[in-house]
Amino acid sequence: MTLTLTVSDEVRALVPGFTHLAIEARGLVNGPSDEASSALLDEAARRLAERLDGRTPDQDPHVAAWRAAYTAFGAKPSRTRNSAEALARRALADGGLPRINRLVDAYNAVSVAHLIPVGGEDLDRIEGAMRLVRATGEEEFTTVAGGEETVEHPEPGEIVWCDARGVTCRRWNWRQGPRTRIDDDTTDALFLLESLAPMTRGELLAAGDELARALERVSPGARITVRDPQ
Repeated sequence: MTLTLTVSDEVRALVPGFTHLAIEARGLVNGPSDEASSALLDEAARRLAERLDGRTPDQDPHVAAWRAAYTAFGAKPSRTRNSAEALARRALADGGLPRINRLVDAYNAVSVAHLIPVGGEDLDRIEGAMRLVRATGEEEFTTVAGGEETVEHPEPGEIVWCDARGVTCRRWNWRQGPRTRIDDDTTDALFLLESLAPMTRGELLAAGDELARALERVSPGARITVRDPQ
């Protein structure tokens, strides 16, 4: 069954030009990071450095657009960075990009190479449809702090992804909750690429195509469907 994704009118009005591209992948075989997934991350870091050519990630026009979007809903973009900027900063640091597992490595590599926020959700752990909305502040976000599971609530007006059970990602694409994240047991997953102007539809499609190919590389035999950008 295809997962339904919707973006509220409030979000569209606040941040015009937002577009997302969803990829459904079924029959995946995940596991610890390996030579293939590490190679994707290393190549992504090389491409990022070439793209920035000495600039910092926040000086890239697409990252700057995300910073403006975060400011629009009340977040401080230097304190709570969008996922693409946060990963890019790690890619340029001495420690480099973390190795998580093959599937996460694949989508992190695309995020870094294209400077676009990319998320991954385990389809079997999502309840109902997924919605991008402005929070009321009453929604529940289950996370882990100090090794213990805890429940937080988003700030009123904060942009969040949520399903029927609660928030799956806070501050748009800042922090994903552990409930739906991809782990070594994931077999069916949704990958979400999120763009703002000045990124073009063609650039978004190119990033999506690259992710589809990367998933085929790290998990041969998976059934992958790339949806039209919305």
